[in-house]
Amino acid sequence: MQTFLERRQPEDNLFRFYRLELDRDLFGAWCVTRNWGRIGTQGQSRLLSFATRAEARFALQRIEAAKRRRGYAPPARH
Repeated sequence: MQTFLERRQPEDNLFRFYRLELDRDLFGAWCVTRNWGRIGTQGQSRLLSFATRAEARFALQRIEAAKRRRGYAPPARH
């Protein structure tokens, strides 16, 4: 499962992305990988581990909801 969000405000020179990914690591733990930064860069990453898929999915949904409240949205299709 993967979510990609952007926040673009040209008047403020704000061009940001936020990517969330739900996956398993080599040891079987469920992980949420968060990657964020300025569009066009690699950005920064953080990995969160969880014992169950339900916990990881809940965390991903909570983070996504917080980002949407701050103005992030799926990229516009051209």
